[in-house]
Amino acid sequence: MRILKRILLDSILPPVLMGLIYLWCWTIPARRIDPGKEDFARHLPGRHILTLWHGRIFYLFYYLRRNPQYHLLISPSKDGDWLARLSRWMGYSVIRGSSYKKAVPAARSLIRILRRDLPIIIIADGSRGPRCKAQPGSLQLAAITGAPVIPMTFGARNKKTLNSWDRFVIPYPFNPCAVQFGSPIDVPPEVDEETLKQKQMELEESLNALCQQCDEA
Repeated sequence: MRILKRILLDSILPPVLMGLIYLWCWTIPARRIDPGKEDFARHLPGRHILTLWHGRIFYLFYYLRRNPQYHLLISPSKDGDWLARLSRWMGYSVIRGSSYKKAVPAARSLIRILRRDLPIIIIADGSRGPRCKAQPGSLQLAAITGAPVIPMTFGARNKKTLNSWDRFVIPYPFNPCAVQFGSPIDVPPEVDEETLKQKQMELEESLNALCQQCDEA
């Protein structure tokens, strides 16, 4: 049974989920609210950090697919194994690590990627929350590497909001989905605690404003 379960999780589940995500999101037309900011973010050369709320992963995971320059941090747990495979099937590069357990090795891996002048994608409120509260991780990485932090999100009027800690949003098929990128946030090197908190608030306000704008578009 363990072998069958491992085959299911490792070899069958990722392509099946990818097919379902493609089919679902293929029916959802994207509305680019600010094409200029999006084009800047998506074609920005060199190191940068894209970040979003945990509850706004679903459509952006599809929208940014087939971009191996984007590196995702995924837990080294057994559950993270199939998610890592799914991410690779979707065309992303994967870094295995956790922001909670063994956080230092994960941070070092992300720093190495950024110093190779490649972009990473980080969840702003982490994998455990609190919901829509910016954690310092992405901003600390920005301070160390000089990479700008660029907020992004999606929203839809017709959607299902799950009763989960992150209020996970799934847009309904055959309805437009708004996508928006924010202005870059620069963090000075050797940032002090007070400035870091100010940058956290700036990131929170930017992401929340983008979410509201997309939901009302």
